[in-house]
Amino acid sequence: MSESDLAADTAESLGLNEMTVIAILGIFLAGVVTRFITMQIAPKVLNRIIRSENIKRKTVKDSDKALGSAAGAAVAYFLTLQLIDSIQSGSDTFAMPEMLQDVIPNIFQFIIALALVIWAFRLVDVVQDVVEMLDEDGVTDGTDKTLISALESILRFFIIFIGAIFIADAVGFKLTSLIAGLGISGLALALAAKDTISNFFGALTVLLDRPFKVGDWVQVGSAEGEVIEINLRTTLIRTGIDTIITIPNANLVSTPVENFGKRRWRRWQTMVHFDINSDPEKVESFRDDVLNSIQENAATMNEDSSWCRVSDISATSVDVSINLYWDVQGGADERAEKEKFLLYIMQNARGHGLEFYDNRIRQQR
Repeated sequence: MSESDLAADTAESLGLNEMTVIAILGIFLAGVVTRFITMQIAPKVLNRIIRSENIKRKTVKDSDKALGSAAGAAVAYFLTLQLIDSIQSGSDTFAMPEMLQDVIPNIFQFIIALALVIWAFRLVDVVQDVVEMLDEDGVTDGTDKTLISALESILRFFIIFIGAIFIADAVGFKLTSLIAGLGISGLALALAAKDTISNFFGALTVLLDRPFKVGDWVQVGSAEGEVIEINLRTTLIRTGIDTIITIPNANLVSTPVENFGKRRWRRWQTMVHFDINSDPEKVESFRDDVLNSIQENAATMNEDSSWCRVSDISATSVDVSINLYWDVQGGADERAEKEKFLLYIMQNARGHGLEFYDNRIRQQR
């Protein structure tokens, strides 16, 4: 038996005549050609429409395959429906059993839904670039990062939800029966998903009340660190030892959250030790200069509560206490201002001829 005869026997066993087999092969070929054409055209069209280079890289990169598969499957799906409609209208040219009339369109519908879900997931990364484009100051701060994290989580949720509906419909699930079943067993489902629902509303609370944003240093119960991501279910915190703590959003509703990032000022105290043989007038001049520097520094505040005073005298040193309040936005700014101020103290002390007390030198003497 030749291969052509074997193929003909196989088609007849499936309830297909020769014209139907040719039509199916033509539909498949049309889908493949459409996929190839879409893969060639889609990147060029996207490159013309999109101006941002970052968005171009994320939308064009590998998107041609997903879009091509969706377009090819859509054409094949439409042509298959036309073929089935012709068969159901009583055409003598084509023949196809009812089972294949149900299965073949579902296969193409499944490919369409899956390809669109994959493509949509790749588009989620574009959110960051869109927010940066709409941001007037051009700086991505903690508020922008929080918005980006929230939008990405919401988009992923809706993509999965809507994609699951289309895929379920493609594989033959009756959505009306499924919804009715959910209504009957709604109580059991709610009890099973109570943690997920609590986490979802916890995320809404964080996004609406804004107790913190991405980049803030917070303490939630025993967990302390920098907020790096806010999702619909969890919030991620990077600790001081570079580990990641995953906190369910439901805990953020019932647990006090201490946000160090919302501090209006940052108190800082230090003490300077001068040699006991230092000239008192020079120490006094040093004290006045430091206090004036604090009051004139644009990075400090609460001048009335700031001080620079001789706080103690021992047998070996004169101790000068300094108290001030930094008016800065973050830890990096605080460290930079602190460094400048400490270098100023060293220069000021040297300018007044003061020597810092060093216990090691004293012991050598």
